[in-house]
Amino acid sequence: MKTKIKMEQGTHPEALYPYEAWRIREESYSEKNHQRNESVFALGNGYIGLRGNFEEGYHGTEGTSVTGNYLNGFYDSEPIHYPEGAYGYPARNHAMLNVPDAKIVRLEIEGYSFSLQSGTVHKHSRELDMKGGLLHRLVEWESPAGHRVRIQIRRLVSLERKHLASFSYEVTALNFDGEVRLISMINGEVAGPEGGSQGDPRVGARRLEPSLLLEESGRDAAGCWMKHRTRHTGFALVTGIRHSLEAPGEVEDKRIADGPRKGIQYVFPLESGETARLTKFIAYHTSRDYPEEELTARNTEVLAEAEERGFEALAAEQRSYLERFWSRGDVEIQGDPALQQGMRFNAFGLLQSVGRDGVTNIGAKGLTGEGYEGHYFWDTEMYMLPFFTFTQPEIARALLEFRYATLDKARERAAEMSQKGALYPWRTIAGEENSAYFPAGTAQAHINADIAYGIRQYVLATGDVMFLAEKGAEILFETSRFWADLGHFNPARGGAFCIDAVTGPDEYTAIVNNNAYTNLMVREQLKYACETVSLLQKSFPEHYGRLQREIGLTETEVTDWKRAADLMFIPFDVELGIYAQDDTFLSKKKWDFAGTPADKYPLLLHYHPLVIYRHQVLKQADFVMATFLLGDRFSLAEKIRNYRYYEPLTTHDSSLSPCIHSIVSAEIGDLEGAYNYFNRTVRMDLDDVNKNVKDGLHTAAMAGSWMSVVNGFGGLRLFGDGMLSFSPSLPPQWESCRFKVTNRGRLLEVCIGRDEVGYTLLEGEAFTIRHKGELLHLPPGKKVAISLAARLEAVVFDLDGVITDTAEYHYLAWKELADELGIPFDRNVNERLKGVSRSESLDILLEKSGRSWTAAEKEDLAARKNDRYRRLIGQLTPGDLLPGIRELLTALCERGIAAGLASASHNAPLILERLDAGSWFQAVADPAGVTKGKPDPEIFLRAAELLGVPPENCVGVEDAAAGIAAINAAGMKAVGIGSADRLSGTDLLLASTAELSAERLLALFR
Repeated sequence: MKTKIKMEQGTHPEALYPYEAWRIREESYSEKNHQRNESVFALGNGYIGLRGNFEEGYHGTEGTSVTGNYLNGFYDSEPIHYPEGAYGYPARNHAMLNVPDAKIVRLEIEGYSFSLQSGTVHKHSRELDMKGGLLHRLVEWESPAGHRVRIQIRRLVSLERKHLASFSYEVTALNFDGEVRLISMINGEVAGPEGGSQGDPRVGARRLEPSLLLEESGRDAAGCWMKHRTRHTGFALVTGIRHSLEAPGEVEDKRIADGPRKGIQYVFPLESGETARLTKFIAYHTSRDYPEEELTARNTEVLAEAEERGFEALAAEQRSYLERFWSRGDVEIQGDPALQQGMRFNAFGLLQSVGRDGVTNIGAKGLTGEGYEGHYFWDTEMYMLPFFTFTQPEIARALLEFRYATLDKARERAAEMSQKGALYPWRTIAGEENSAYFPAGTAQAHINADIAYGIRQYVLATGDVMFLAEKGAEILFETSRFWADLGHFNPARGGAFCIDAVTGPDEYTAIVNNNAYTNLMVREQLKYACETVSLLQKSFPEHYGRLQREIGLTETEVTDWKRAADLMFIPFDVELGIYAQDDTFLSKKKWDFAGTPADKYPLLLHYHPLVIYRHQVLKQADFVMATFLLGDRFSLAEKIRNYRYYEPLTTHDSSLSPCIHSIVSAEIGDLEGAYNYFNRTVRMDLDDVNKNVKDGLHTAAMAGSWMSVVNGFGGLRLFGDGMLSFSPSLPPQWESCRFKVTNRGRLLEVCIGRDEVGYTLLEGEAFTIRHKGELLHLPPGKKVAISLAARLEAVVFDLDGVITDTAEYHYLAWKELADELGIPFDRNVNERLKGVSRSESLDILLEKSGRSWTAAEKEDLAARKNDRYRRLIGQLTPGDLLPGIRELLTALCERGIAAGLASASHNAPLILERLDAGSWFQAVADPAGVTKGKPDPEIFLRAAELLGVPPENCVGVEDAAAGIAAINAAGMKAVGIGSADRLSGTDLLLASTAELSAERLLALFR
């Protein structure tokens, strides 16, 4: 079996946290869930990340806690040891460091140390406040001697102040008068992750020696500081703390030093009912941000300013920042509190993890844990960047500026790989390649094209062409050079441009030729690079001249890019009618899902890579993802056909995968599938779906939940013309859904209800969008409402057996051919030919011929049958219209309802001419123009496209089972003409065409 989560509509697993719109709350303490909660209750500001560790430390079972304090982009390196190495393997690994723990506040009551593992815990709760950006903790504890206290702690990591975190620690005596001690410290002894990966590549590797070395420390009246240096990279780090204490009695304070731990101790009396409050300020500064000689002074300045402002002012500042963030980034879901909570947790988590300074990025686990060692991946451009592009574009720009800042490292990597241009690393912190496993690392060169795609989407969405001119174009041109050099014009493929020995997004298929996703994305990149050249030449000649000088760009190169794009090879299987994931994927054996136990997932933890690589099995969306990203390059029929092939082969062992399947499911009309995949995505962490939240949160899935709503149920697309397009569809489990997107200085609110969608331009000048393909003008401040109710706009008919009955002529023509060939043929065999194409019908007829036939022979036989058939249908007259059809077509015409024809017959125009019925049909889908015949939905979708009508507003009328299946797959209402034993899956079943009427068809939409 496959380990896909298929939830019943509107249901969720048992809640790990109560479903609350703006809070994540732990109502009691559980040691079993401690490490998971450390990730969930983490706080960050994109630079500092603090895991949800207790201030007093952890005193429970060993191995169920990871003390974590991280700085985005602050790392050390160690040699990568290869028992069998080779040229070009990355020599050193970079890992985000666990920095000194300054969260420590210890409480002693009359000599008894507060701990959840001692005394009696009467109450314990934690609450992550996503509106205020604070972590609240409330404890009522009784010491072994019976002293009872209430402890209230608030924690923030400032979103306004990059280097600052702060705590408010209140202690209230409940039943005693006595001495209280508060000890605030920095622990300068930092250990690396315990245990290492143990065969799980998602977990950080164990470091062999401490990475941070204490060099010096100091103190002042209100606090202290430490200076560390990284062992290998030589970066300096200053960690400082400062305090203020409000207590009702006399306070004794003294500086303390306990080896690598330094801090301050406050001793004071409390009487029953009295409260003392310690405010702690924490600051981190590194030489990656400032000259080393400035670090201590800057640290002191930040702490002094924070102390002057005080915790309450910082908390108000935090709330104000988040009000601005939520005014653009919130997604409101009415009808499911679990999903509402998940959406806000995910958006808040992204904000807490994203670097906003142009020199840092966002890791796969954010700043919540050491999984993946803090590395940045393609996750940024393909998952996180869209969220920020459409809600916080200034952050999106900073993420792309990181790629520009590391462009030289990408150039160095390309040269090391014996290629021209630039090759961005698969996983990195500072720009160097850190992937030690090249088949699923360096080979994923598609990251170049992903970055180019991210640049294009950002520029289209924001209109920030200055970024393109100043920085983005250089990235585009250098990575395009790489592709032009890596690929080749292959004579064996008719001179097509091929890209060999790469790995696509699916990491269960490695080192292949012509990965379709890669080739498609590269084709788009090369076209965009050529367009950018033209733009710079016309509008930014000074920047174009600069690039010509600095990188030696030539017109010949640009011509080569265009030629490569025009001749790009995209593997396609004619028989299946789908794009092949790569040159050999479809020739491999399919994975035995039925024989794979549930406890063997994810496959990468239980099977050698080669075992997986030999099969048709996907870790995550690959070609399906291309149909989403490049949706204007594929017809709806192609999306359906490819999705149906690849979806059953996909394990979703990667947290990046379900959201993509949710988006594409929504687009092809499978709302139930979209909802199930969205369910898995949106609560990936809050429900601990993959059972590894203890190692950190899944930032790509967090962003994927936003994509599932906005790109999936909202249908947002932004293609080359720069116009926003929406195709909304509300899941039946919801009452409504509301989100906002920014576009070139405008703020647009989209509210999807059960009956209508409302578009309101909240900020900016009037503009035009597309709604389900139709242009819609939006004036400022006025809601424009569009009905979402399906309505009958078109009827798409089959021909034989619906408009007229030529079945007997087909039978006679096939029978004559069969007799001539000496092949048995009767009416039972003829039944199998109904609704299928001429070539498929011929294959059925020839099954009993006892010989094989060449393509040329088959073509000749089909032509001979068709000649006979055309002679026979020459006898047709208008009187051969089936009963009720003339009246129905007339009634549809009078009501303004379009009519189309979706017939497998190449002779449809001739038949309509003989019936004098051509004027009733506004579109005739030619079977020669489709890849696959019925039961594939393509011909019905093609007819709807020609009519300009969405499939959901169409009725299809058929008399064959294959045709009904095609109508259902197309997302149309299905009307069957025939008997229930032959036809199933219809919305309306009639015995004959005489029972058809416009009223009965209209009733299907009421």
